[in-house]
Amino acid sequence: MNKYVDLIQQTFDFPTKEFKVENNELHFNGVNLMEIIDTYGTPLKLTYLPKISENIQNAKTFFGNAIEKHDYKGQYTYCYCTKSSHFSFVLNEALKNDIHIETSSTFDIPLVRSLYAEGKITKQTYIVCNGFKRDLYKQYITELLNDGFVNCVPILDNLTEIDYYLEHVKVPFQVGIRIAADEEPKFGFYTSRLGVRYNDILSLYEEKIKDNPNVSLKMLHFFINSGIRDTAYYWSELTRFIQKYVDLKKIAPSLDTMDIGGGWPIKTNVFFDYDYQYMAEQIIKNIKWMCAKNNTVEPNIFTEFGSYTVGESGAVLYSILDEKLQNDKELWYMIDGSFITQLPDSWGLNQKYIMLAVNNWDEEYHNINLGGLTCDSMDYYNSEAHQFNIYLPKPDNGKKQYIGFFHTGAYQESLGGYGGIQHCLIPAPKHVIIDRDTDGSVKHWLFAPEQTSESMMKTLGYK
Repeated sequence: MNKYVDLIQQTFDFPTKEFKVENNELHFNGVNLMEIIDTYGTPLKLTYLPKISENIQNAKTFFGNAIEKHDYKGQYTYCYCTKSSHFSFVLNEALKNDIHIETSSTFDIPLVRSLYAEGKITKQTYIVCNGFKRDLYKQYITELLNDGFVNCVPILDNLTEIDYYLEHVKVPFQVGIRIAADEEPKFGFYTSRLGVRYNDILSLYEEKIKDNPNVSLKMLHFFINSGIRDTAYYWSELTRFIQKYVDLKKIAPSLDTMDIGGGWPIKTNVFFDYDYQYMAEQIIKNIKWMCAKNNTVEPNIFTEFGSYTVGESGAVLYSILDEKLQNDKELWYMIDGSFITQLPDSWGLNQKYIMLAVNNWDEEYHNINLGGLTCDSMDYYNSEAHQFNIYLPKPDNGKKQYIGFFHTGAYQESLGGYGGIQHCLIPAPKHVIIDRDTDGSVKHWLFAPEQTSESMMKTLGYK
């Protein structure tokens, strides 16, 4: 008999650091998932908090090693990109690791205020404020600056944004400038809609910052959508960015920081192969070399890792409700949830996730498609969405089958409209938090129950 466990072990380098099987049941970071399912049922989302701190510390180590290896003079600062997940348990865990924050929109600032009130951050914490800003966002930033948040740094996204701060900020403050990088050749536009054109940056500094004693230029900001990858496109854009930094530094002595944005990838398949240490070293090496070539002091380095911080902490667990043979060869497993509402990137962006059976690893397997509960034709996950054909156990004797999607911790809740109205009124699943005590033992608790019909009816205006 061809068992599911044999298929996985022959196909992947399995078990891995994160996944192992004991008694035919899958363990995720040492957590027995069947015990979680037995306690809470499905569908459920879970967050394994220790993974957040682990990835932050890994990144600090990678850049620390690179700085030491190349005798780099600047400092490294880790910022968390809050838009990846705004949940309090994520920020609380991340902030245990001496990190700073990057914001994206207006209501990030009340979040910052709440963290300060709880003693999670101080007025010395860096608050890097990105995005194209409406007036209320600029007002909130201004209030932070006037209240003594000395390391709140608005990143100018256009030529007129600074005018608001010059009029309303009553204390000396720092700003950054975001560069409008060229998009990848296959993208629909040549240049990012965000940031200031390369040709406008020097004039923006000279006309509105240089001679104003109340404002100084702290940071030059860079980000490309495809992330930090070992490609000719990435290295070409980074080199162009570094050159602009050294050109600007010649006329802006207060400029001392280079923000290279986010974009470190996470494991979305068991074959994942990415050398984080190599990439950190190459980034540091390139910046150091170009600064030396231009007789420029080496800048401090900021990163804004979001998905890398929180993505690998998340998972979604489902049970198989039934199987359906729709023609001679298309066999469907119907899950007790929805891909459209609960894993929107899987259909919206064709995002790949690690998908494994949670139980019945000693059973035979067969090729299937996975179908969600909405009546939308796009609510599926198959070999085109996955990276290979999908094989799952074929349990006999009426055994229940459970499956898990892993490394789903970034963006899915907010994109899916957490706590609001979901497609076909499919309720948001319960959310379970998993942590470890000081002795290493696993502890878990319910963060949020499954969404109720009453909450949906209230949102929709029904009594």
